[in-house]
Amino acid sequence: MITCGEGRYRVWLRSEEIGEDRLYILGGGETPHIGSMVLKEPGKEIQSMILEGHKDNLVMEPIAEKACDKYGKTTVVVGGIHIKDATEEEIDIIVKNCKELMRCI
Repeated sequence: MITCGEGRYRVWLRSEEIGEDRLYILGGGETPHIGSMVLKEPGKEIQSMILEGHKDNLVMEPIAEKACDKYGKTTVVVGGIHIKDATEEEIDIIVKNCKELMRCI
């Protein structure tokens, strides 16, 4: 597992190999949860399933794209990050921390 940030801005990413495929679990903030699921197959368009009111896919889609492109494997990213009543500035911090996680993929 890799992490970035501190306190309520801390995000984490776990990875598993499932046969030839890759699974990533993303969480963080005050209440990690499942808000979205993103699937990327080599050579195909990304597919996202998003629970109503959630925007976790916005940070998960780039993770799925990068991992799929790097490893050439079907990749799923699932999870969610939640900070109650997050401001735009706090969302920007979370997005920055998620981008930092991507450097370790």
